[in-house]
Amino acid sequence: MSEEKETGRIEAFSDGVFAVAITLLVLDIKVPTNPLTNPHASLSSELIQQWPGYLAFITSFLSILVMWINHHRIFGLIRRSNDRFLILNGLLMLIVTVVPFSTSLVAAYIRHPQAKIAGLVYAGTNFVLAIFFNLLWRYASRNGRLLASDYDELSARGLTASYRYGPHLYFIVFLTGFLSVYLCMALSMALVLFFTIPARKHAECASPSL
Repeated sequence: MSEEKETGRIEAFSDGVFAVAITLLVLDIKVPTNPLTNPHASLSSELIQQWPGYLAFITSFLSILVMWINHHRIFGLIRRSNDRFLILNGLLMLIVTVVPFSTSLVAAYIRHPQAKIAGLVYAGTNFVLAIFFNLLWRYASRNGRLLASDYDELSARGLTASYRYGPHLYFIVFLTGFLSVYLCMALSMALVLFFTIPARKHAECASPSL
């Protein structure tokens, strides 16, 4: 008989937060109104000029999607919860809700002289997210504290390995924000791709134990 899962409400709440955050991103892409009142304005030109919004939307949409995938991977191994775990998950959701703001900031300022500050806020948000993902998994997996009795050890080792790298990699991306907002965004996308790799693939870098 499979072990009863205690985290259904946590997962439902978290899924709701991810869904709202990912939906809010599209609000930064505005319908051009100038051509409606100015017959000489080009709708196609107005749409093209909004490319910073498209870039920020795609980057952050994929980022939140991968966050949700990784959150799902974590809860695929967890069967129990406690107050500390609830708090850590809540803090992770807090930072997830900041992503639409940091995205809006980058979209608005990417061509502005102070674009680097916007890039630093965006990268800093991702850095803090990586920290809380690491803390959430470390707490749950320590000595199998909240894991299923028959959890997939290879997947668990892979998560431990990948989340160990996460904060360090995102901190490096944060530092690149001082150089270029475009480089910062490009590296952020590269990390999104890195964290799409299945946990088992990361297990080669994991230590024998959690």
